[in-house]
Amino acid sequence: MVLRRLLIGFMFSFLVLFSSLPGFGQTQGAAKPKPHVVVLSVNGMELDVIRPLLLEGKMPNLSSVIKKGAYGKLRTVSAPNCPRVFSTMFTSTKPEEDGVTGFIVGGITANTNMLKEEPLWSMLSKHGVTVGMANVPATFPVMPVNGYMISGMLTRGKNCEDGVLCAPKLSEVEGGDAVYPPALKVELLKNVGDFYIDCERMPAAEDLKGHETAVIDAWLKKVQLIRDQQTQLFDYLLDHHPTDFTWLGQSCEDRTGHWLYPIAPYNAGYNPKINGVRTEAFPDQYIAFDKVLGAVLKHIDDNTYLIIVSDHGIKPLREFEETDPHAHMDHEKTTPVVAKHDFADGDDVPGSFFAMGPGIKHDLRLMGFEASVYDIAPTILHLYGIEQPAQMRGHVVSAIFESPSGTVAQK
Repeated sequence: MVLRRLLIGFMFSFLVLFSSLPGFGQTQGAAKPKPHVVVLSVNGMELDVIRPLLLEGKMPNLSSVIKKGAYGKLRTVSAPNCPRVFSTMFTSTKPEEDGVTGFIVGGITANTNMLKEEPLWSMLSKHGVTVGMANVPATFPVMPVNGYMISGMLTRGKNCEDGVLCAPKLSEVEGGDAVYPPALKVELLKNVGDFYIDCERMPAAEDLKGHETAVIDAWLKKVQLIRDQQTQLFDYLLDHHPTDFTWLGQSCEDRTGHWLYPIAPYNAGYNPKINGVRTEAFPDQYIAFDKVLGAVLKHIDDNTYLIIVSDHGIKPLREFEETDPHAHMDHEKTTPVVAKHDFADGDDVPGSFFAMGPGIKHDLRLMGFEASVYDIAPTILHLYGIEQPAQMRGHVVSAIFESPSGTVAQK
């Protein structure tokens, strides 16, 4: 594995060296600029929660994206969880094929060394597309790319040795690299600060008992701090390190939904001391996300493709699903979970998909499951005119394009 990383690093150094030579990769006339694509992903966006917020005008930035583009449900995998689904989006292969089947694989926290299929960022880099990725789940340890990569959820660090659902600071990362190239880490610490890599771990039941309101308020305050830091990071990267392809990620929405979903008293696990405290907490996460989207939109013009995607939705517990509906392995069975997404039928908790850009239809709603998590990588490759590898199981979401054939890619 170390040898593979060294070879990949040498390959990109070779590419950068020779791409600077006069005439390299050029035909007669100036080379055409590559498409500009920005992906903003959300870990757990529940459409049934954001629809009322859109109607009330509380998510104006997402509303503008919908009017200018296409949107709809996104079919996910069975028993969806973050690393399982994001790795599928990276490779367009089944979890059992790409090697990342969940948070824990063979007793080890999921990591990029487990990937058996080539991820999207590697394919783009090989074709000369500059790549930037920040806070995207399941990207630790980072790998060499033709650009930069900053890891997200599952990053290991101080007081976060397992890397599962905790938030180490950039300076506290251990057990692997969180930033590529290494020099970028020094730059970020100087200009952005020592930001938290991921969202905050949820409190344990024993910490909540008797202090519910205080703990909930303090936890939500920390979540907002982390989101503010991530927004500052995104703004800095888009300003100072523009790339052809950029993927930015958010994770706090999912974390909040698991234990602060606004459930009714008849739902499984309802506890008025917790669930009656901040009933607006979960919807407020999407309103806060919309502000992050607004910051990103400042860097997007009419010639830029924007794709917003979530890995799954989230729904209240169902008693008949399993013997102990509160036994959520990913949360160590300590937090009073009231909603989750790893149901056997992934169609119960679909993700969401939004896209706008040159040649994409306006105000188009995709009905049913016209798009799936397998289709994200093929559609992005299509935008760059890169042929889809044979192992990919998805397809280009051609329905969103104005051209009947969906031919909008830069050849």
